[in-house]
Amino acid sequence: MKISSELKEVDVMLKIESTLPMPSSQRGRDALRCLTILIGLGVAGWSSSASAQSWTPPADEDRCPSKWGAGDERGSANHMGTATVLRAAQLIRMGEVVDLSHVLNGSMPLGNRHFELYPKLPFMNPQSNLRGSNEELVVAEIGQVGTQFDAFSHQTIGGSLYNCFEVGETLSRDGFSRLGVENVGTLMTRGVLLDIAGLKGVDILPENYEITVEDLQEELDRHDLTIEPGDAVIINTGWGVFWDQDPARFMGAAPGIGVEAAEWLASRDPMLVGADNQPVEIQPNPDPELSLPVHQIMLVVNGIHLLERLKLDELVERGVQEFAFVMQPLKIEGATGSTVAPAAIY
Repeated sequence: MKISSELKEVDVMLKIESTLPMPSSQRGRDALRCLTILIGLGVAGWSSSASAQSWTPPADEDRCPSKWGAGDERGSANHMGTATVLRAAQLIRMGEVVDLSHVLNGSMPLGNRHFELYPKLPFMNPQSNLRGSNEELVVAEIGQVGTQFDAFSHQTIGGSLYNCFEVGETLSRDGFSRLGVENVGTLMTRGVLLDIAGLKGVDILPENYEITVEDLQEELDRHDLTIEPGDAVIINTGWGVFWDQDPARFMGAAPGIGVEAAEWLASRDPMLVGADNQPVEIQPNPDPELSLPVHQIMLVVNGIHLLERLKLDELVERGVQEFAFVMQPLKIEGATGSTVAPAAIY
């Protein structure tokens, strides 16, 4: 059974301490204890705090027009086509379907967002067959709660969106006239699971762990995989365990990819990048002057969708690294994202 990284470090330190001679004086014992901790931290140093990486958003002229062309609104969803579907279908050998989404309810991790369900009074139809009807009113930020997909209207650099559409020219009280989630449609592609927690031999990465390029490449090599253009890259940090156990912790500081890993992934040209944590990226960023820069790198600069708060425990438990990924966002005109229920089929 795996153990958490914190317990793993303590275990390493205790093993080191048990091999050293114990001084008779309390001062000697304290000094030895400090030495043990320092040695142990060196051995288990992969879980130490992430180092800050600075990042400066590129100027509009350096990122626009998009590689998909001036005026494009689909970005990485342009990969979707018959070839993508057929390639994904070839990965379905067992016919097994794994649900990758969490159940929506009022107690799920929300932060400052909102979700409430109000059952309406039952209605009994007057005909002889006594048909009763039940319905509900859902009041929610349905584009940004639960297992959630980010559209390109969700994030900006200043007032500029993906492909240099301007917020001031596209946002109205009815939503965004460009880059709304309704432009995405059904996505079916090859999915690749990168289990970074498993790579490190733990169930859950430490909250301050920044996933590196080396981590991603090592996990790919471990399973003899590569990332191909148009893939859905799914990252497991183990953080999803807190969805039900501790919603406040789930929404707080969390491990994830950093700037360098995000730019490396973007260079592989995926259809989307998803994870089981709140924002996909490390939160907060190790550089206190940066606010979720990976969102800008993916959505604004490169036109690559993000998929947040995935439920990955079953997929990890089954040991499935490659699968057909299927998802369709709700067609909410002008919305910045959508609650989704993606599936992995293998």
